[in-house]
Amino acid sequence: MSKQNLIGLNRRHFLLSAGAAATSLAAPAFAQNGADTTENERDLTEVVRRNMSSFRSLTWQPYFSNLRKGAILVDIDSRALHMWTEDGNYSLYPSSVPLSEDLTRRGRTSIVRKVDGPTWSPTPAMKKRNPEWPDFVPAGPDNPLGTHALYLGWTYYRIHGTHDTRKIGRRSSNGCIGLFNEHIAEVFSKAKVGTQVLLI
Repeated sequence: MSKQNLIGLNRRHFLLSAGAAATSLAAPAFAQNGADTTENERDLTEVVRRNMSSFRSLTWQPYFSNLRKGAILVDIDSRALHMWTEDGNYSLYPSSVPLSEDLTRRGRTSIVRKVDGPTWSPTPAMKKRNPEWPDFVPAGPDNPLGTHALYLGWTYYRIHGTHDTRKIGRRSSNGCIGLFNEHIAEVFSKAKVGTQVLLI
């Protein structure tokens, strides 16, 4: 066998070995995604599966007929918020989504109010599930709505920030869509009252 063939064989052998090693290293992570996943649990200290494989850019045309006042698309399954401004500029943000399907709302609405430094009160359903929760939380670092909130046309539904960054990329909310505070600040600055919102 020639020296060149030996080098090729060694390179192939190395690549196959590296691939096998990578697969074996990844195996524990895949094992965590089975029936015992903690993704829907409230304990955010547990290791959970992230959803980066479906975090991809989209075009607005399949979802909206125009960009008047801009458009926001929230993809619940990929846990991503897509935003187009009226002039067509596009941004993509990771988000948190509702804990379960019964807390999830899908369809078309719009932004009806914007609040910088929102206060928070639990909904009647939240209070029933969690009677120990406070009735009111002022704006600040303990507020579940983070630094900014975009109120939607649906009662109790918002796109808002969060001070608990472990929630982003997870099923962790009681119905709202959450973003990192720096991301909601960007979305807040570009969104208008009347911006179209579609949750799919």
